[in-house]
Amino acid sequence: MKALRSPGLFALALVALVVATLVLSPSTPSRSARIAHLESLVRCPSCEDLSVAQSNAPTALAVRHQIAAAVARGASDTAILTALETAYGPAILLSPPTSGLGTLLWAGPLALALGALALGVVRWTRRR
Repeated sequence: MKALRSPGLFALALVALVVATLVLSPSTPSRSARIAHLESLVRCPSCEDLSVAQSNAPTALAVRHQIAAAVARGASDTAILTALETAYGPAILLSPPTSGLGTLLWAGPLALALGALALGVVRWTRRR
């Protein structure tokens, strides 16, 4: 009976409950949540640095309708974004692609940060 009062056992049971809840809970987003997420990823064709979710421009409304129609048809997120990129060009996406030149945009800042860290470690070890 003393084991049930143990804080470690209680914490273990709590972690097991949280993990079971996360594993067993449905992870499929609702249709409106999917549409809102996709709208936040797509740039307004006639605005500067606004997503279609943030803009009320006619072109943004048209893209919103395209996204909603594609979700209603059951298209995947990747297919919807690819279709929009084909129609409007790669600049329609707010985040750069993760292949080709986009790789430099993602990896460049990381490489600079790692280089600065390595330089700092080298200087720190030389001082000691």
